[in-house]
Amino acid sequence: MEYDKNNEVYSKVVRAGKRTYFFDVKATKNNDLYLTLTESKKTTIDGRESYQKHKLFLYKEDFEKFQEGLTDALDKIQALKNGESIESEDDSKQINERSSVDHYSEVSFDDL
Repeated sequence: MEYDKNNEVYSKVVRAGKRTYFFDVKATKNNDLYLTLTESKKTTIDGRESYQKHKLFLYKEDFEKFQEGLTDALDKIQALKNGESIESEDDSKQINERSSVDHYSEVSFDDL
């Protein structure tokens, strides 16, 4: 596998209005692949242009679950656009599951 000095294997740039999204596939020294998703948004502060960036790292063991979650959320958006009800029994279950997970994920780096 070939990659540059930043371990980049593949990069895709998506421009969407005021935001630009970067999908970067990278490799570790052991050639394990992971994905970084970066949102870059142009802003103006005190007359000076700058970019706000938010980055998400997605590791191979999470690819499938992430894809399922994203697909599910996008499908729900489409269903809502088509006039379907906002909440079904499955949605209630997922909201309850998420609430219980959020309880355990409220850890700051200072706590570690």
